[in-house]
Amino acid sequence: MLITCPYCGPRDVSEFTYQGDGNRTRPDPDSTDLGAWNRYVYDRVNIAGEHNEIWQHSGGCRMHIAITRSTTTHKISSVRAMRDAGPGAGQ
Repeated sequence: MLITCPYCGPRDVSEFTYQGDGNRTRPDPDSTDLGAWNRYVYDRVNIAGEHNEIWQHSGGCRMHIAITRSTTTHKISSVRAMRDAGPGAGQ
């Protein structure tokens, strides 16, 4: 699978590290709600189709990127730098 880094261009997936689900919203860091933290850490939705993911170009420029990828075909439909992904992206 090739991922197009916004800075470095197309690179093999082996240069990247998966950082997690891009759809989850992190609880307030000051929160003591154990239920909210358990849901954030452990609950996962295993969808078939388009999925938002966070990756890091760990073998290159180290940039964090937001990717929209099909979980059934692995086709990547969008790649953008996390700093350009908008408020709340990948929290």
